[in-house]
Amino acid sequence: MSETGAPEEPSTGQSRRRAAIRIGVSGWTYAPWRGHFYPKGLTQARELSYAARQFPTLEINGTFYGLQRPEVFERWAQSTPDAFVFAVKGSRFITHTKRLRDVRLPLANFLASGLLNLGVKMGPLLWQLPPTLRFDPALIGEFLALLPKDTEAAARLAGQHDARVDGRAAVDIDFSRPLRHAVEIRHESFRTSAFVDLLREHGVALVCADTVKWPRLMDLTADFAYCRLHGSTELYRSRYPDDELALWAQRIGAWAEGKEMPDGDFAGAPTLDRRRREVFVFFDNTDKRHAPEDARRLMEMLDLRWEAGEEPAG
Repeated sequence: MSETGAPEEPSTGQSRRRAAIRIGVSGWTYAPWRGHFYPKGLTQARELSYAARQFPTLEINGTFYGLQRPEVFERWAQSTPDAFVFAVKGSRFITHTKRLRDVRLPLANFLASGLLNLGVKMGPLLWQLPPTLRFDPALIGEFLALLPKDTEAAARLAGQHDARVDGRAAVDIDFSRPLRHAVEIRHESFRTSAFVDLLREHGVALVCADTVKWPRLMDLTADFAYCRLHGSTELYRSRYPDDELALWAQRIGAWAEGKEMPDGDFAGAPTLDRRRREVFVFFDNTDKRHAPEDARRLMEMLDLRWEAGEEPAG
């Protein structure tokens, strides 16, 4: 851990000319992976530990479907290497049920459910919007303003939780550190400079989502980049061929090196900010077991080596 409390960059052997690039997969509990990505005989309890020694980051999907408990987050943190970082998927109760309206209390409950127990291993929070949610500047602006920008602010908001998490809330932090957020859109109405401007105003990343169904925008709106690869020809299922991975490697390299993009789809004005950006990339083409293999191949193309150490016994 650094003196500021921020996670150390993964030991990947990547060039000093670029910021850290973290490539992983979305989720890790998939029965079809057993005996394929996961060695035969590996217990389900050890799957996270194994996956975290293959990749420097993973998306937590369970947080999207329901509130977890503080001890679960503690166990996840303890099962992963020191320089490992989680991305945490925001609650669908906030994004899909409440549709971002009147969500201060649900957000407090979500934050109090144990996220802060990840400590330095808590990376970006991912807010995936439903496909039927249209761009509403006032609604989106209010939601972005509500999102805490550091763990101290998150702890204060978490302390406002209601009885739903009484007796199982975790609202303490060791010290304050920045808290990042990323928004994934799934409706064409977000393809507007007004949305990009709002994200930049609040320092929230626009997720670059590769999918056959929803908009794929590559506007840089924060001090980091967040990319989800859902499958370019078949949602959640299709494999990425080498030529497509090579193109993504170019894009990711440009983000990490602060260079102009070689191509892309944009909704807002070009950014003149050429800072190097930390990049998070998650493969979500999980249904046919392609995600781990594609993630490994992309890491090889970018010359990334994740030196996580041996998996603990037991």
